[in-house]
Amino acid sequence: MSNGRAEQEGGDIAIREHQPGMMVVSMDGEVDIMRSPELQTALQDAINRIKGKGAVVVDLSGVTYMDSSGVATLVRGLQLSRKKGVGLVLCSLQDRVRSIFEIARLDTVFPMASSLDEAIDAASAV
Repeated sequence: MSNGRAEQEGGDIAIREHQPGMMVVSMDGEVDIMRSPELQTALQDAINRIKGKGAVVVDLSGVTYMDSSGVATLVRGLQLSRKKGVGLVLCSLQDRVRSIFEIARLDTVFPMASSLDEAIDAASAV
């Protein structure tokens, strides 16, 4: 992932610096047991790129499906971000993906925003 972008059959995962101290991880396609390790690597990379105070926004607008391994990967990402003192905000979840978080009551654990702009504003306040 030296260029910050990984290509796979299921879609892309991109990591970009939005501004100093704020990384945006975006992906599309399905997040299942085959793609979860790729997401975990991207989250770790984004979190580790932040020096000092900052935040990672995970843009899920292109994710059409997520299984329990994808949810577990995001939970591990949240744990890592908290351990490092970095904020983590999820945004733009499609209804099908949002319902998974609501059923598991993880919508009360993860900071969530309806748009990327809203997430960036929320992450800036972290």
